[in-house]
Amino acid sequence: MEISGLPLELWRLILAYLPLPDLGRCCVVCRAWYELIISLDNTRWRQLCLGCSECKHPNWPNQPDVEPHSWREAFKQHHLTSKIWTRNAQDLESSNCLYLFRRKKDRKTIFVGPTSEHVNLRSALAVANVYDKIIISPGVYEEQNEVTLKVPVEIIGHGKLGDVALLISFDQHCPTARLCNLVLMPAWFTPVVYKTLSGHVQFDNCNVENGQLQIHAPGTCQVKFCTFSQSSINFHNVALSIIENCEFIGSESTSVTVEGPGLTDRNWACKHLAVAAKSNSVLNVPGQALSNACSSENYCQHSSSTFRTFELNENVTDTRQASASIQNFHISCERDGQCNGEGFITKRNPCKGEVITLETDYSDSEMSTCSENEDDEQSVYKLSYQSHGLSRLLARTNPFRSQKKGTDLLQMDLELKTLQKELQKDKDAQILASTLQGCLIRKCLFRDGKGGVFVCSQGQARLECNIFRNLSYAVRCIQNAKIIMIKNEISQCKASGIFLRLAAGGLIADNNIHSNSEAGIDIRKGANPLILCNQIHSGHRSGIVVLGNGKGIIRSNRIYGNKEAGIYILYNGNPVVCGNHIYQGLAAGVAVNENGRGQILGNKGCGVWVMSSSLPHIANNQISRNNIYGVAVFCRKDDANDYLNNQRGNENFNDEGEIINWENDFDSDEERYTSHKPITVALIEFNNINHNGAAGLYIKSSETLNIIANAVHANHDNGIAVYQSSQFTHITNNSITCNSVGGVLVEAGCKVELRGNGIYDNSSHGVTSKGEGTVLENDILGNHGCGLQLLENADMKVTKNRIQSLHDYGIAILDQAKGAVQENQIFQGKVGKTILEKTENPERCTVQSNEILACSKNSCRSGIAWKLDNPPARPLVDGSSRATSMVQTRQRVASMTTRIAARVEGGCHDNGSIFCSIL
Repeated sequence: MEISGLPLELWRLILAYLPLPDLGRCCVVCRAWYELIISLDNTRWRQLCLGCSECKHPNWPNQPDVEPHSWREAFKQHHLTSKIWTRNAQDLESSNCLYLFRRKKDRKTIFVGPTSEHVNLRSALAVANVYDKIIISPGVYEEQNEVTLKVPVEIIGHGKLGDVALLISFDQHCPTARLCNLVLMPAWFTPVVYKTLSGHVQFDNCNVENGQLQIHAPGTCQVKFCTFSQSSINFHNVALSIIENCEFIGSESTSVTVEGPGLTDRNWACKHLAVAAKSNSVLNVPGQALSNACSSENYCQHSSSTFRTFELNENVTDTRQASASIQNFHISCERDGQCNGEGFITKRNPCKGEVITLETDYSDSEMSTCSENEDDEQSVYKLSYQSHGLSRLLARTNPFRSQKKGTDLLQMDLELKTLQKELQKDKDAQILASTLQGCLIRKCLFRDGKGGVFVCSQGQARLECNIFRNLSYAVRCIQNAKIIMIKNEISQCKASGIFLRLAAGGLIADNNIHSNSEAGIDIRKGANPLILCNQIHSGHRSGIVVLGNGKGIIRSNRIYGNKEAGIYILYNGNPVVCGNHIYQGLAAGVAVNENGRGQILGNKGCGVWVMSSSLPHIANNQISRNNIYGVAVFCRKDDANDYLNNQRGNENFNDEGEIINWENDFDSDEERYTSHKPITVALIEFNNINHNGAAGLYIKSSETLNIIANAVHANHDNGIAVYQSSQFTHITNNSITCNSVGGVLVEAGCKVELRGNGIYDNSSHGVTSKGEGTVLENDILGNHGCGLQLLENADMKVTKNRIQSLHDYGIAILDQAKGAVQENQIFQGKVGKTILEKTENPERCTVQSNEILACSKNSCRSGIAWKLDNPPARPLVDGSSRATSMVQTRQRVASMTTRIAARVEGGCHDNGSIFCSIL
């Protein structure tokens, strides 16, 4: 009959009564009939899919309210998957093949029930032949001894799921079997519900309660649409098995354990499982469909332009320096009118309730050579310096010209790479992403229990699009095991979300890891994973912790809103950290402590805190919009009394006993001091440090420190503050501009060398020093206080600098200051003040051979004078090409990071971390 003979709506009404076999026959009549049958996707195909007793909603259990892309395709995939258990016949010998096909064609259906021929399952199995179907009537069936499956059979419960319950322990001795629509509970004599040592078993739409499934190589299994209540699955040396669309609830131990390497001796089902796994791989799904398929119903999506919110439910004890910095932060905000009197703004997160977030609106208006309120008479005294060596780097910190705020800033530069781009660039990551061995766990929900997935002893597992929620931990991977995790959500764990140690590795990519009580990812004891393109946020402690000789590459992640460090490196942790966006945390973006090492390259938005004499290399980062410091360098041995007294009892990262004490997790006491090729100087270079709530760089250390070619701009305290430096701190070729207090502050007793810097337009003095050292060949111009101020017992040699202050003295020497001030060029400002020498011991201070440059208004307006040349404006360094080449070079030699090492002074370890006390 022609399709055009009836209206389309009437055809759909008629065809809605056809069973599945008849729909299939209609599809092959002609193309018009095929398209008509396909058009029934939201009607008849949906009805068939949801009405099938062998399956559930295609997006159960994570998104049961989200319809699939195609109901027909979902039903087709389930139908094909449910037949995998019968495909072993083609792999058997020809003689057996004929026998099996004959028996399959004459397949019997055996009924079990009170009114049936067989009243129990054991008697039905005694008469069953290969591929017979056993249908069990509603009721509870119990066997007092283990039931052995000797021939391939299919056991199906009649009625709704829950009507048929089996208190039986199965032992499979046949090549294949299938169980469907059953409630499985252990018998009284064993916790094991089902065990197979060689064959393949398939579970569809079953409930497993208080029991275990045990799969031993070369056995395999496929589990779909099942619920495990206080139950678990244990895999031993399994080459490949699949768990899909399952729910694990209330486990008292680990829900899924994968132990041992996959044996080369594989059963017949492996190749069929591999085809099924790859056909539905998360990497084969288009981007938008993938986003819809893998997001959970309570997945709080936050675009990059939205401020991240996080709870504050604990008191923070600030140090004296932190308190002072916060005070200065609020004072400077009120003075400059940049925060409207509100540093913290209360908001409500739809997922979490009442929260607070830091929303600081810093102004870059000071970057211009004259402010909007500055009159023409004053502006003629200004010197132009915008074209210095780091001007390109500095220009990227002025986003407010386009009226952008918040995390929109992070989109302007150092864009995060997508997973697809990372895989295209990194061949090793491609290989990891395509690995399919061990156990594949896909679209499952793990909740309200102790552990999610445990992989050990060279085992391998692949996790895609799962949700782990309200567990003690989500994933543990140890003892040379490998795990591939793509597009999972891990939240509300009582300990760390993902825990790797003992040389574990693998790929952790494109996951949403948030709201965990401990670290989102914990790496230690030689573990070496590749961590790409994850969102790690809203943690109650750190985002990622690397310690105990842990390694890894941490790249292209978005790490934000954590209460402690975004990335915490300590106890010989030695990762490569590059290309991440780390922002809006309550503490440091990257913290290095307790002999931590590593290379920190090319990250954006993170504050870096270095403690305990760790000596990292911090290069090419964009460090902005942090609550307190941009980069802070501390030394524990000097600060123990100040910082640690209030921190007892806050050293353990796990109150559940998972991690009693970090120190206890080492093989030996010597391991924490192991280093390969120690270096002696920490290096901070080519970073863009701007718009932080306190000082851009805060130094309190007894180690030599090199600060080279950084742009330190618009921070809400001093640009660089040196509070303690018994060894020389070398500040060379930096641009220090527009900070809300001074450019550089050097406290008493500190040793500093300032060379080749450009210190411009800071709201107070350009350089204030109470310590000792040299100030050589710097440009100190346009600051609102003195250009250079020597106070108290300062002992500085000030030579060959170009200095100007518009409103105050170019150089002021006060109190008991001493040293030498000579061969400097001092440009007069509006008030005409040049050098103020008012010391108690003038004979100990040499002031000579300084050149005073004055300018009339006419000459200034004509552009004849007041031009910085020979040399041009400092710093004299290429801030673009060299910085870029450094990132590329270091990414190519990521395997050589063991050269970054450190030492720690004695006595530091016993007092625990000072991290929490510096929030």
